[in-house]
This record gives sequence, C-alpha cells and structure tokens, in this order.
Amino acid sequence: MKFVNQEYLLLLLLLIPYIIWYLLYRKKSEPTIQMSDTFAYRYAPKSLRQRLVWLPALLRMITFVLIVLVLARPQTHDSWGKRTSEGIDIMLAMDVSTSMLAQDLKPNRIEAAKSVAAEFISGRPDDNIGLTIFAGEAFTQCPMTTDHTSLLTLLKDVRTDIAERGLIEDGTAIGMGLANAVSRLKDSKTKSKVVILLTDGSNNMGDISPLTAAQIAKSLGIRVYTIAVGSKKVAPYPMQVGGTIQYVNVRVDVDTKTLSDIAATAEGHFYRATNTAELKKIYQDIDKLEKTKMEVKKFSKHYEAYQPFAIAAILCLLLEIILRITWFRRIP
Repeated sequence: MKFVNQEYLLLLLLLIPYIIWYLLYRKKSEPTIQMSDTFAYRYAPKSLRQRLVWLPALLRMITFVLIVLVLARPQTHDSWGKRTSEGIDIMLAMDVSTSMLAQDLKPNRIEAAKSVAAEFISGRPDDNIGLTIFAGEAFTQCPMTTDHTSLLTLLKDVRTDIAERGLIEDGTAIGMGLANAVSRLKDSKTKSKVVILLTDGSNNMGDISPLTAAQIAKSLGIRVYTIAVGSKKVAPYPMQVGGTIQYVNVRVDVDTKTLSDIAATAEGHFYRATNTAELKKIYQDIDKLEKTKMEVKKFSKHYEAYQPFAIAAILCLLLEIILRITWFRRIP
C-alpha cells in the first residue's frame, strides 16, 4: 500500500499537542463539587464508567487519524515486476509401439520414458510443450501449451495398447512422428524450437522418411534431439503364452545411424539410453542446452483503498457521539 498525498500525513503531528492538552488541562475544565473533606471517599471503588472516562477522547483521536489517512489517499496495486524468464517451444515425439513394453528399463521402456518426460516438463514451467505419439502412424496427443497440468494428464494416459487394440497400426514410423511434431512447431514465433524424439526401433512404416522430416525441421529452424532407448543386445519382452504372460528375451533393433543422422541434419544431438538413469541424464542435458531468455514487462494497476478508513472513521465518530450523550453524559 502507498499514499498518493503523503503530505497530509504531517497532520498527524497535531495529535501531540492535543494529547498534552488532554492530560494536563482536562480536569480543569470538568465541573466539580466542593466538599469539606473527601476522606470518606478515599477507598471507594471506581465504577466502569470512571475507568473508561478517557474512551470518548481516544475515539476522537482515532477518528482524526483515519480522516488524515483518507486525505492521504491510500492505494493498493497489482503488479508483475520486470523479470527475465527462460522459455522455448518444445514438442515431445514419443514411440508407443508395442516394443516399448520391453523391460530393459524399469518398470518398462514406456513407463520409464513417461516418468522422465513428466519430470522434464515439470522443471520447465515457462515453456510451451506439446506431445506427439507414434507407432505405425502418428498423431498429436497434446498441442503445445503452458497448461502443464493438462499435458501431464495426457502424458499419463499414453499407452502402447492403442496399437494392440487396432486404433493405430503397430510399427515404427519415425519419419511420421517427427513430421507431426514439426508441423506443430512450424508457425511458432519463438527463437528456439525443439523436438525431442524418443524411439526404441528402426523406421519401418510411414510415407515420410526420417531424413526428409529432419530436412524439413532444419529448413524451419527446428532442432531435433534424438534418443535411442533400450539395451544394446537383448531385452525381456512380455508375450502371451496359453493365457499367461511370459517374458522372453528378444533382440533389440535400434537404428542408431538414422537417429544420429536426423540429429546431425537438424543441428541437434543423438543420445543412447540403455537404462532409466541414463535417460534421466539425457533429459537433464537437454534442459541445460535449451535456454532462451525472454523479458516480461512490468504491469501495474492501482486501486483506491480509502473506503475501509472512511467507514472506520464514521463508525468511531458515531460511537464517540453516542457515548457522550448517553453513558458519559455530564450534568452541570
């Protein structure tokens, strides 16, 4: 809170001589009864009225203080200070093919990827972040948004069974996933635009090749970071055998060369994550690399705040008048 007319606050100094006058000369102006001896009244108890005889004067002083505060014109304001924040536009492109159920990452590849991605999103509150998922086809799970609560909810709902249930074709269409993410970033006005592409396979589906999508990304000024997730040899994979789930070791087939070429073409980096700890460190590295400063201008709106003081002054004045003509009424 601030006061627009601060010079009126000097009027509060007038309280000093008033208090001195009240303490020194109040009794002289009060009516008295002459008595020959007051010894009999020495130990007489004081009534509540006698104990509170100073209350009307206090109310008068409070009223004066409140009126001065009203004249000084108090104001409150909402403001957002000038600050520097760091934010970019990011699209996460995540492979949701059935091979992401392999358990070389704990509890499995898809859940590990979701957990680390959620932590990454939570750590970048100023960014516009969206999510593309792909298997044999690609679609946008969440467009770019700063509403990270909704984004995290949609990320949590990502499952590999969309391919199992026939909602999309199973497979790995890396080019389609990347192209979908790039299409969401092409109209972005920010200086820094990024795609983080995570997959555990090699491109075997889709109408757009991965390198073509990477060249499109480069032409639009979009950097692409690629992450090959999964062990380098075999990984335990759940398979249904006779109504039960059994885990068999399957060969890991990740096209690291294509992913590396995508990153090189789109001026990003290629990473290999063989366990959850490595995947977490990769996202931390990307978090450090991708920082763009933007300045937020200060906005301020003022609100007049004299009303509570004015109401309190009126109430104090009315209470003082009522007390003087009733309970503290003096009879000459």
